[in-house]
Formats: sequence, C-alpha cells, structure tokens
Amino acid sequence: MSGERPGPSDHDAGWWSDGAPQQEDAFHVPEPGRPAERAAQQAGQRAGQPAGPRPGGRADARRAQQGRGPGADGLAVDGGRAAAKAAAARGNGRGKKKGNRKKVVIWTTVGALGVIAATSGAIYFKLNGNITTFASDGLSKDRPAAATADANGNTPVNVLLIGSDSRGGDNKNLGGGGDAGARSDTTILLHVYADHKHAVGISIPRDALVSIPPCKLPNGSWTKAQTNVMFNSAFAVGDTEQGNPACTQNALEQLTNLRIDHTIVVNFEGFATMTSAIGGIPVCMPNAIYEGDLDPNLGHKGNQIFAKGEQTVSGQQALDYVRLRHGVGDGSDIGRMKRQQAFLSSLIKSVKSKGMDPTTLLPLADAATKSLVVDKGLGSAASLMSFALSMKSIDLHNIKFITTPWKYEGPRVALVHPDTEQLFAALRADRTLDGQDASGGNTAPASPPTTQAAPTPADAPADPGTVKGAGIRVAVYNGTTTTGLTGKAAGTLKASKFTVTSMGNAASQTHATTVVQYGPGEKAAAQTVAALFPGATVEAATRAGVSLVLGQDYADGGGSGGSGGAGPASAAAPGPLPSSVSAAARSADDDPCANVSYG
Repeated sequence: MSGERPGPSDHDAGWWSDGAPQQEDAFHVPEPGRPAERAAQQAGQRAGQPAGPRPGGRADARRAQQGRGPGADGLAVDGGRAAAKAAAARGNGRGKKKGNRKKVVIWTTVGALGVIAATSGAIYFKLNGNITTFASDGLSKDRPAAATADANGNTPVNVLLIGSDSRGGDNKNLGGGGDAGARSDTTILLHVYADHKHAVGISIPRDALVSIPPCKLPNGSWTKAQTNVMFNSAFAVGDTEQGNPACTQNALEQLTNLRIDHTIVVNFEGFATMTSAIGGIPVCMPNAIYEGDLDPNLGHKGNQIFAKGEQTVSGQQALDYVRLRHGVGDGSDIGRMKRQQAFLSSLIKSVKSKGMDPTTLLPLADAATKSLVVDKGLGSAASLMSFALSMKSIDLHNIKFITTPWKYEGPRVALVHPDTEQLFAALRADRTLDGQDASGGNTAPASPPTTQAAPTPADAPADPGTVKGAGIRVAVYNGTTTTGLTGKAAGTLKASKFTVTSMGNAASQTHATTVVQYGPGEKAAAQTVAALFPGATVEAATRAGVSLVLGQDYADGGGSGGSGGAGPASAAAPGPLPSSVSAAARSADDDPCANVSYG
C-alpha cells in the first residue's frame, strides 16, 4: 500500500477504452492557486470584459463616497445608494438604461460562471485529494493478456471490487472486535461488456478453496505459491491494516484468466458514509433480526435491529445488513452474498432513479473517495466519475449478479467444474449469461444447428512441422471419460518434437474445453503447446511445468484438436452456460425481497 494521494495531473482520463467523453470539464479549474479569484478573472476575460479591480476594497469605498461606481462604467455592484444615484443620473435616455441593464446581466452571468468554475475546481481538488492508491509493483509479472477492442473500437472492462473488514481507525467501532489486519469478506468481479449495454457482477465466495500465486510482502519479498487455500486469505497476505489488493487481483486473474483493469477497495467507514450520503438504501429481510443474530457471542436474543419485510437502511444499519450471516437461512456466507447482491441492485437503482449526474454523484463521490483505495488508473476524481457515468446507459435489467458456481466441501466451499471454467470463458468471449455476443458480433444461436459444416483449413490444428516444441516438456492428462485421448495427443506433441513426460487421467473428467496449464515463467511454452490444440485456453498454475488437460472439445473432434478456431487467439465461442448458473442470476430491477437467503 503506497498511500499515494495523486495531484490533479495524475489522473488518467482516457482509461475508459471506448473513447466516451470524459467528465473532466465539470471539475476543471483554470490554474492552481487562489482558484476562486483567478477563475472569476479568467471567466471575465473569456467573455471579453476587463477583469477590473476586486470589489469591496478601499478604492470602491472612496468612489462610493464621491457618488461614483467602482469601475470605469460606474455600475453600482456594491449596492451603495450614492453609486446607484450616480448611475441613474448618467442614464440619459431609454437606450442607455437598457444598455446598462444588459451590462448588469453580462456582469452577473460572468460572475456566476466564475463562481461555478472556482467551486467546481475546489470540488475537483477536494475529491482528488481524498483518493488513496496502491502500488502496482505487487502485481504479477505473468498476467493474462488485455482484452482486444471489438469492430467498433470498444473494449470490455473488468473491475475487482473488494469490501475490506479492516478494524483499523474508525472501522473498529463500526465493524466490532479488535482483530488486527484486514480480510476481504466481499469480493465481486464486475465485467462491463464492450457494448456498454450489459454488465455482470460475480461474487467469489470468501471460503472458496483456490490457488494463490506468489504475492509481494511489505518488506519487498515475495511469498511462495499456495494451493487449496481460502480465497479471502489473499487479501490478508502481509497482515497489514490496509490489506493486499494486489495479491487478491493476482489470485483472481489466475482463477479467471481475465485481465483485471481496475481494483477498488472500500472499508467499513466508507461504506457506511456512502449509504448515508445517498439518503439510504431500500432493502428487504425475510424475517426479523435481533442483536444476538448479528453477534452470536452476545449470549441472548437482544433487541430487534431489522424488521421483517422492506425497509430503508443507511450508515451503521446498512453495514449490519450486508455483514449479517446468522439468523437468516442456513447462516452461511452464500446467503450473505445474495443479500449483498440485492443491496447493490438497490444502490444502483437508487442512484439511477435520482439521475446519474454530478448533482447526484458528487455527495456520493465525496463520501466514497474518503475511504477508497484504488489502482493508479482510477487515482483521480475525473477517472472515477467517468467510470460511474459510463454505466448510466445500462438498463437495470441488463445489470446481473451471480455467484461463481460452488458446492460445499466440508466447512469450506469448492468451485464446481467445468461450470466455473465455462462462466469465465463466456466473459473472456464477452458473452452475456444468456449467450449474447456483446463484443459487436452477432447474437449466439439459442441452440446449436442440426448440421455442422466440415472444418475449413483455418479450423484444423497447426501443422506439426511448423510448431517447434524441442526442449519443451509436457504432461498430458485426459479430462474426459473418453478413452485413448492421451495417446493421440502425445503423438501430436511428439511430432513437433515436444517431450511428453507423463500421461494419465486428470483429477476431474468433466472438462468441457482443453486447457494448457503452466508454472511460473513458462507461459510461452504453454502457448506453443496450445497452437496444436485449437480452442485450448492457457492458464497459469502454481505447480512448475506445462500440463495439457484434454477436454470434451478434443474428444468431440475425434482427438484431432477439436473444431474450434486456429489457436488461443481465435478460440471457438464457448457453449451456453448451464441453466443452473444463468437461472440463478439477479437483475438490478428484481424485487428487493426475492432471493435474499440460502438454505
């Protein structure tokens, strides 16, 4: 955590990739230093008027006593009686009076513009000064490739949202308890599609067992890769009050093979303040909740803190709502994520209903920026406001929330395969949950055609003679129930001079697509392997070496590399998501009382 607070020149107004106009003008100040006076003077000069002396000084007082106005035209801007009489005495004829009135209107307008410019500049500096960024040197050096622009020049954007439960500072009073360090009780991957008409937020269970790549510690050293650990432990790496957002980003990029464009961390204090700034958020509780539910260690039922049904919450009560686990459903984190998704839906609905303009967003932005920690790409008020306004045209029904496919595994949560891989493959292809292509292409068919054309040469595997595999060692695993695949794949690899180190069955035989996994520093070798297996994806792993896990696409292609595209860069479009995933999605316009508990 660098704790850097960027100045006005640090903003990156062009981070939003579709070329949409940025919202900097509302925050522009002509030049730093005494902004109100300089802005007013410059506004006057732009209108073709002389700046003149500053009103209210000694010279004005002397002129007023002499019956003259403060400026060369004698206008009584200070409202003094003598000056007013002098101005009236000089008003010979109706035309001059009308002209004087025009001058008053012009000067009043110029003055108002000056005040607005100065005030807006002050707001910009205030918001900009609130923002804290984290250093990028903790990000992995081996990251997924950035998304490419579609035919219209638009690019999807992936934003990591982290809710920190740090007890540092005022957060201790809001969060309760005195535990040191910080954890991430809430993690959502927000994917904004290239068409800017769809978005989906994917909740990652905090207890999900995943692999975490090496992460940077506060002393500058790096941890070793970890396997089969809880996802939220990534944020706690380094055991600091600020948490480790870079490590969480590394873990999510490895899990999804999606490049995270921006990361935002908000703590207890910031969350509570934001809900108050927006005037409260409508929520719903399936049953009444008592103090003993919020704090199981209380030892008794206590007072009621939430009534059954719809209600509006803000501040501490809003924080209690999104943190509550017990007393609802099975008391799990899964149910809590459902309420968090419902809360965010209501928040978005509330902001949009009031108008996503500076008047609505500025109070929210002031509250939010005081407690946000963001990557440097969002390290300015202009960039944050631009991101918020870029979503104003997304219809509420097209903003979806889902949870990564999961199942219980003892006291923890395991991600379900291949459903999880299919979900993230759909996002990489910029396809919505119902199969639409949001990258500027055509909508995917609702069902596959009854006949399929024979593969064209571009669909065929690369010629083994053109792929140079000498010196690359590969382990081959069958991720399906179809027998004989490893032998065929091994033969293809050996024809390109790869060394096949071992063959066998994968831990799971439910892989829908072929995957090439690689250890630290071996991405190039994995990409070379993938060139022989069209449609294969390339994923980082914690274990050293390169592994080829054959999926059902390879089996369906008769062991010839599948019928997808010509390689990783042009992989075949993923199949439709399982109905269990898409049917569980919440839209931002859903009933606030629907789907707010589990079990």
